[in-house]
Amino acid sequence: MSTMVTEKQPTTGAMLLDRDKLDACVQCGICLASCPTYRELGTEMDSPRGRIFLMKMVQEERLEPDTLFAKHMNLCLGCRACETVCPAAVPFGSLLDAAKAVIEQSRRLPLMIRFMRGLVFRYLIPYQARLRLLGMLLRWMQRLGLLTLVECIASGRLREALRLLPDLSAPPFSPRDVVAAIPEGARRGRVALFWGCLAPILLPNVQRATVAVLRSYGYEVVVPEGQTCCGALHLHSGLRDDAQMLARQNLAAFANYENDAIIVNAAGCGAVLKRYPELLCGTTEEESASRFHLRVNDLTEFLAPVSDMLQSAALQATVTYQDPCQLVHGQRIRNEPRQLLRAVPGLEFKEMPDADRCCGSAGIYSLLHPDLSRRLRQAKIDHTAQHGIRIIVTANPGCQLYLQAGIRETRLDVEVLHLAELLSRAFSTRPEG
Repeated sequence: MSTMVTEKQPTTGAMLLDRDKLDACVQCGICLASCPTYRELGTEMDSPRGRIFLMKMVQEERLEPDTLFAKHMNLCLGCRACETVCPAAVPFGSLLDAAKAVIEQSRRLPLMIRFMRGLVFRYLIPYQARLRLLGMLLRWMQRLGLLTLVECIASGRLREALRLLPDLSAPPFSPRDVVAAIPEGARRGRVALFWGCLAPILLPNVQRATVAVLRSYGYEVVVPEGQTCCGALHLHSGLRDDAQMLARQNLAAFANYENDAIIVNAAGCGAVLKRYPELLCGTTEEESASRFHLRVNDLTEFLAPVSDMLQSAALQATVTYQDPCQLVHGQRIRNEPRQLLRAVPGLEFKEMPDADRCCGSAGIYSLLHPDLSRRLRQAKIDHTAQHGIRIIVTANPGCQLYLQAGIRETRLDVEVLHLAELLSRAFSTRPEG
C-alpha cells in the first residue's frame, strides 16, 4: 500500500510519510502534556499521536489528504516538543514536513494563500537585493507614519504582519559591515556567518552584535557571498523542491570558504541547515550536505565552551530566557544559552516557567492562527510582568519579533533582546582595565 502512495507522490521523496517512521509511534500519549495545541485545544487530532494517526490513514490510502487533514496538520506549531519527550524518538518534525508536502500536492489550501505564499517565498525571500528594497520602502513609510495609518485601516493577516514590524531606523546589515571584523586580542580562529534572509533587514543590530561578540571572543568573521534563505519557511510549508534548491545554493556559497565553523544566530535556520543531509538524501549533493552540517553551529553552542571569556564583561540587569523551539527541541541546545547568561558578572537570571514551550511565533503561524498564537505568547508576558524582569532574552529572530510585538501591545517597560545583543552590551560595558 505504501508503494502506491509513493508512486502517487513522486516528488515527496522516500522519507516523506515513511511507514517505518510512522510505525515508530506506539501511541503511548507521553507527548500529550508537552504539545501546546493539545494543551490549549484538548482535541486528540491536535496532538502528536493524533496527527500521526491521520498521517498513517493517508499513507495507507484510507483517508484523502482533504481539508480536515490539512486543518489538523496546519494547526501544529511544528515546535517538536513531542520529540524531546518521546521514548521512541519519533522524528515528528520530518513527518510533519512530509504531511505538509502531501497537502501542497493535493492543493487543499485556498488559492489566495497558495498564491501569496508562492509570491513571497519564491520571488522575495530568497533574494537579498529585493528584501533590501522592501526594507527601504518600509523604513521610509515608518518614518512618515504611513505604516501606522495602514495598520489602522488594515485587517486580517496584513494587520498581524504589520504589528510584527520593529523599529526600522537602523540600516540593513551588509557583508560590508564585517570587512574590518578582525578579532580583538589573541586570534582564536576564523568563522563564517550565515546571515539568513529577513533578519538582516528587520533585525540588523542582531547581526552586528553577533559579529561584535565573535570578535570579542577572538574570531575573525567572514560572510560568504551567494548565500540565501535557509529554506525553513519553504520546507515547513510543504515546498520541498524550493527548500532543496535553496540548500544547494547555500552549499555552493560556503564550499570555497575555509573556516572553523559556520555560525548561525537564528534557531530556525540552524535546525534546517543541520537537516540538509536529510533534505538532500539520495541526491548528488548528499555527501557535501553531510560535510556542511557538521560545520554548522548555533552561536550559543559555539561560545558556551569558552564562556569564561565573559568574566571580562559586566551588565547589571534582571533577565529571563525564552527557549526557541528549534533550538531546544530541534537542536537539543538547552543549557548553553543559560551557561552564557550565568557567566556574565552582575546579571541576575530568573528561569521562566515553561521556558521551552512555544511562544506562538512559529514561522508564519502567528499570521495564520493569531488567536491561539497570542494565547501562548501572553503566558510569557504575564510571567515577565509578575517577576520584575527587565529583559527577555531569546536566540531566534522570529521569537524576538513576536515577543517584542506583545510587549509593545501591553506597554511593559521590558526589552526583548537576542542573546548576541545582550552579550555585546555586556562586553561594551565591561570595566576599564
